[in-house]
Amino acid sequence: MLTLIIRSIIIYFVVLVVFRLMGKRQLGQMQPFELVLTLILADLATIPMAEMSVPLVHGIVPLLALLVIHYVITILSKHFPKFSEVFSGKPVIVINQNGIDYKAVQKLNLSIDDILESLRSAGYFSPDEVLFAIMETNGKVSVLPKASNSPVTKGDMNIKSEENSIPITIVSEGKLIKENFQQIKVPEQKIKDFITSLGVKMKKILILTLDNNGKVYFQEMHKRAKTINTNLKGTS
Repeated sequence: MLTLIIRSIIIYFVVLVVFRLMGKRQLGQMQPFELVLTLILADLATIPMAEMSVPLVHGIVPLLALLVIHYVITILSKHFPKFSEVFSGKPVIVINQNGIDYKAVQKLNLSIDDILESLRSAGYFSPDEVLFAIMETNGKVSVLPKASNSPVTKGDMNIKSEENSIPITIVSEGKLIKENFQQIKVPEQKIKDFITSLGVKMKKILILTLDNNGKVYFQEMHKRAKTINTNLKGTS
């Protein structure tokens, strides 16, 4: 029993040193190759702890070998961009001046809801607030807001503006989200009539959102996004 405890303590400190040498990134900030190394390290560390028949050195050597691999990949990635793309990928612009880049979203195997969720996590509740959004290699989204949504706001300049309202997704990737109609507090038929007035087939609509101020954010697939002020104001 004492031997097992000593082995566990040794492995613990070896793993601790390895992780310290790998850097201080949080799990969500890791590059793909770093996450893979982390998962393997966790598995390797448990083997000599649980199996007394496995020599301690057989557990420590693979851990140190993975540390060396990490350093090699990191150094190569710094000096050779193409090498970095293979192991970590590259940032992808998912929102530009034209709105959501649907081809880029499809390439990343994401949905429009994934993009909207990432924007909300960054503090933006509508694509209309964003000039550029970039999906980083670690899965996080970096956002460059439009001038009107940058830290220097209209309020800072004493310019009166209508109170913000959370946009509700009405159409996403050609599908009508009927369960959201009640949230926006606008009659369903009125919303359907507005969509019909756009003269666009439902399956061609990439995204359509509506807030309680009657502001519509609308984009057809592979076309430029539009912002439309309507009379579809929700009731309080």
